[in-house]
Amino acid sequence: MPFTGSDICKIILAIFLPPLGVFFERGCGSDLFINILLTIFGFIPGLIHALYIIFKY
Repeated sequence: MPFTGSDICKIILAIFLPPLGVFFERGCGSDLFINILLTIFGFIPGLIHALYIIFKY
């Protein structure tokens, strides 16, 4: 599956602010709140979750 320009922008945003990348991909829902909690507990778990959400959807 090829990446679009918006996917690349979301990945770059997720590298710096993981919840922002999830927000642009899924909106304000449970995925966003899970990502915020993971980012609070540690940046790496939040980053992994954000990239997972972006690649999955």
